[in-house]
Amino acid sequence: MMDRPKRMQFWGENENDDSLVVEILEGKKTATVCNAVKYYEAEGEFDDGGWEIGDLVDVYDLQQQLRCRIRITEVYSVLFGEIPEKLWRGEACRSAKHFQEVHRSCWPDYNLTDDFELMATHFELIETVTPEKKTR
Repeated sequence: MMDRPKRMQFWGENENDDSLVVEILEGKKTATVCNAVKYYEAEGEFDDGGWEIGDLVDVYDLQQQLRCRIRITEVYSVLFGEIPEKLWRGEACRSAKHFQEVHRSCWPDYNLTDDFELMATHFELIETVTPEKKTR
């Protein structure tokens, strides 16, 4: 049992790309996906995995700064070849095809065939947090 809220990080194109967190803060991004096989696995200290409907989740940027809190509203599995409109829109994409192009680009280690299973997680922004200024 954790004595803190669950945590999540969003990885952009590189280790300094926090554009996905910015999209959440701007209200553009309301969903995310991951490899269904790895959904319940933690990805480091700032990403717990295994989110469930109703969970309050602290979102950290790639500098380990708390940026906002979200509430999980929906979780389901989906095939890469069958991306529903609510998911590609929640991922701030222009279409299912655009969603697929973006994820193929960001996930070069996966063979993203039409039958590749993803876990989709939808969420709502609950509150934003101003990151602390790092002192030297």
